[in-house]
Parts: sequence; structure tokens; C-alpha cells
Amino acid sequence: MPCILVEGLAVQFGVTNAPFKAIFIDGVISTPLGYAGFLMKAFDSKRINMTAPPEDDRDTARPGIGVMTRSRAKPKKPAMFSVLILNDDFTPMDFVVHVLEKFFSKDRQEATEIMLHVHRRGVGVCGVYTYEVAETKVNLVMDYARKHEHPLQCTMEKE
Repeated sequence: MPCILVEGLAVQFGVTNAPFKAIFIDGVISTPLGYAGFLMKAFDSKRINMTAPPEDDRDTARPGIGVMTRSRAKPKKPAMFSVLILNDDFTPMDFVVHVLEKFFSKDRQEATEIMLHVHRRGVGVCGVYTYEVAETKVNLVMDYARKHEHPLQCTMEKE
């Protein structure tokens, strides 16, 4: 049964900054006295929210009980970007296939299909990636094409 010792400052019966200790066991916090609310520091270094129990007679012989839950920020899915190759009349088709194989891990057949799509339609999707990966691939393709003296253009757009 997980147990966490919690320390902080109690706001209790109108008295602020009263010392406070409690034990947190399986989602329930037990204190020596009832409370109205408190600020706390949990030793497991994770953000924890405390909710007070419903108002009661606050009998000092009974421990105060509350529910403690952990707040977790849900990670957002990253924005995705399509990497596009644009058609031109000067870059050889074999070079485009080679680029698709080298930078986008396409096999010969898939690279040829994408190259023919680019040739017929003017633009083709090479892959869909996060922003940083897409930007890197665009820069690598553009640098490689310039190095081999081809005017091949590669861009990216948000999905």
C-alpha cells in the first residue's frame, strides 16, 4: 500500500500557517485534526491537488479525511507536416527516385510511383513527419540536389 508523508501549512479554523502533517494512503489523506484546506509539499516531487471533505462537525477526536489526486498534463500530439517534392523539367527521374530511397526510406517501387505522381501532377507527398523532422528532410534534400547541380525543389506544409 503506497504511503506518502505530506507536510505543509494548514489553514485551519481561521488560523493560517499552522504546522501540518498528514499521511496519504491509497488516495485518502488522514490528518490529526480536521481542516479547511492547506498548502503542502509532497516528498515524491509530483504535483498533487487536495480537495477538502464536505463540511462536518470537525470533531477533534476524528481524523480529517480528504481525497488527494495527482494532476497530470496530457501531452498534445505534435503537429504533422507533409514533405512535398515539386516537379521541374530538368531534374532526371532517376535522381528523384534516388532521393526518395535515400532520404525517405522508400523502396524502388514506391519511390518510382511517387516520382511518376510528381511528374504527372506537379507535386507529390514523400512522407508526413513532425515539424523538426520534416524541416530537416527538406533541408537535406535541397542541399543534396544543389550539390548534384539539380534544381529539385522540396517543401513542407502543415497537415
